[in-house]
Amino acid sequence: MPKQFYSASEAAKLLGISLDTLRRWDRAGRIKTARDNGNRRIVAAAEIQRLRGESDTAHLSARNRLNGTVADVRVEGLIAQVELVVDEPARLVAIVTADAVAELGLKPGMPAAAVVKATSVMVEHS
Repeated sequence: MPKQFYSASEAAKLLGISLDTLRRWDRAGRIKTARDNGNRRIVAAAEIQRLRGESDTAHLSARNRLNGTVADVRVEGLIAQVELVVDEPARLVAIVTADAVAELGLKPGMPAAAVVKATSVMVEHS
């Protein structure tokens, strides 16, 4: 059974930030924390998911997520090129399999997110 609450240090590690940054975010109201019986900060798993941009069904641990809109999809044989205009603003182009485009149902104008992890970029329907 997954944890419902994490210690401040566990939460900071999951978010990829320092414990000091987590404390600053708490003081600034950027993160919602509670206190346990020992008056130590604890963070709900749902709050960590919110800050990481994860839904209940998302299982990716990637920290870099770029939300945007699909601008173009080009399929040639087994390979597809997906062009995503990200909200920041910027433009991102990913080469993915044609099967992935079909499975995700990607079409120009629909919302999507680019998940950047290591040397790979994954596209997910958001």
